[in-house]
Amino acid sequence: MDDAVKALLGDQAQVVARRQLRELGWDDNDVRRAVRRRDLTPLHPGVFVAHTGEPSWLQRAWGGVLLVWPAALAGRSALRADDGPGRRDSAEELIHVVVAAERNVSDRPGVCVHRSTRLDAIVRWNRSPPRVRYEEAVLDVVADRRSRQAVIDELTGGIQARRTTAVRLQHALKARPRMPDRRWLERLLGDLALGTHSVLEHGYLVNVERPHGLPRGDRQVRAAASGQRIFRDLLAGSLVIELDGRTHHDDAAAWEAAHDRDLDAAVDGLSTVRLTYGQVFDKACWTAARLGVLLRRAGWTGRATACGPECAVRQSA
Repeated sequence: MDDAVKALLGDQAQVVARRQLRELGWDDNDVRRAVRRRDLTPLHPGVFVAHTGEPSWLQRAWGGVLLVWPAALAGRSALRADDGPGRRDSAEELIHVVVAAERNVSDRPGVCVHRSTRLDAIVRWNRSPPRVRYEEAVLDVVADRRSRQAVIDELTGGIQARRTTAVRLQHALKARPRMPDRRWLERLLGDLALGTHSVLEHGYLVNVERPHGLPRGDRQVRAAASGQRIFRDLLAGSLVIELDGRTHHDDAAAWEAAHDRDLDAAVDGLSTVRLTYGQVFDKACWTAARLGVLLRRAGWTGRATACGPECAVRQSA
């Protein structure tokens, strides 16, 4: 192969389209000769990979994009390209691509084709492979999620990984008038913009804090502990409320670090309460009643309010 073809293959994970080879001076005989020599292996009609054997996910992604070019990775595939092989959806077999809405392009084996009237506005053509912007990909995936908790998990995952922000997601949502469950999604992104960064933190906001009139406090408060910069989930007066959930139990080092943070907080004159998923989602009223007592001890002058006639806050008053 000449240097120009080698350079193109290097830029495209060893995947190339027939039309690109023609642009570099190859004719059909050159392509057939490269296939006979096994320098190129057909990946899709008119798309080749420069080796034999199983193509990698990245090569399949490039193959899908080149197969229906001009196109870009979309939805799960765009997130997979941005997040890397550790992403939860990395086992996804289909390559999702998006093309201009006016094109008459159908799904192909292994490639799911989506359409957009805003293709140039949402695609980052300079990425390798080209893909839709992270916010657009997240909203694509969210639109297919069946449960609200899965939606929260998807949105907060991107924000926690610093791939995007709640504000950028809000802007992307405004351009999608037909988004499923739109009103709830707008409220959720508003909550995330306030500083809730996980499913557990959002659950605390909507199940414990807000329905029971607890003080909002300050979220993601920067502090120093054991010589390191940390962020405390919620600080209300002298009470620190940490919403770490089970993840800290699953990692001995993280569990140890969490207790170091609690000890440092105590040195600073702060008390720490750690809440679990069960306390936030299954026993929200019971948790609110007890937090109301602790918050008053920490300097809060208000009182927790009952969310209904059977609320544990009313029963403990």
